[in-house]
Amino acid sequence: MRKFCLIGHPLGHSLSPQIHARLFELSGEEAEYTLLDIAPEELESRFPFLEEFEGFNITIPHKVDIIKYCGSLAESAQRYRSVNTVSNKHGKTGHNTDCTGFIKSIEMMGATLGGKVLLIGCGGVGRMMAIETALQGGELTIAALKSDLPLAEKAVAEIRALKPDASVQIAVIGENGLCAADLNGEKFELLVNASPVGMFPKTDRMPCGEDVLDGVSFVFDAVYNPRETLLVKTAREKGARAMTGMAMLVLQAVAAHEIWDGVSYKKEDIDRLIADMENSI
Repeated sequence: MRKFCLIGHPLGHSLSPQIHARLFELSGEEAEYTLLDIAPEELESRFPFLEEFEGFNITIPHKVDIIKYCGSLAESAQRYRSVNTVSNKHGKTGHNTDCTGFIKSIEMMGATLGGKVLLIGCGGVGRMMAIETALQGGELTIAALKSDLPLAEKAVAEIRALKPDASVQIAVIGENGLCAADLNGEKFELLVNASPVGMFPKTDRMPCGEDVLDGVSFVFDAVYNPRETLLVKTAREKGARAMTGMAMLVLQAVAAHEIWDGVSYKKEDIDRLIADMENSI
């Protein structure tokens, strides 16, 4: 049987086996998908073992370190210097499907990255979201804690290297959390939360004050547990369209299967999978 896996450390509970098993079932492919906990200091010695897998996914903390062991990088992985999917078909090619999952999630919500976008957080996946938003012509504001300003400034520098005329600025989150005053009263069409604020078990928190949501039409929260974060709940109560990160989690997995097997899926099947995964939380 064909073998695939997810590597990371620590892995703990992961929805990946359920999602990938369902995708293999939908495409009529027989395959085994397992979790493989590999500590950072073990990655180099364990990497040759990964050759027995036709493909594998990568999560924290290996998304950057895995690059040195890849034979080649797809354009997406080169752009973000981050790999979450490897295909072993033609010599360990690294891909980044997180960006595909993000873009398709925004499209699914009916929003666009081309308008005024507020991004909260810029570490890890937030950096990718910032770059993708700027490349798509968005008027981007990155809200970051004082301690994370170096990360935000680095993201801005990367954006300007790729798109010198990009519209991007940084807002510093105040001591009492992000509020409208920190943004000089500026209004946004789309708010994206790339921070872990609101994630289980601390589900009674939001990454911003309610006043920041005034006038916002769309909210995308990368957090997918709980099923409805306080940010998403509050945004919906204010009349915005909002979704959590479950769609992104599923859609980045779909993109991995497209790479591994060249398959395509019916929209209704993927919508059902996303709903089922949300209901499993």
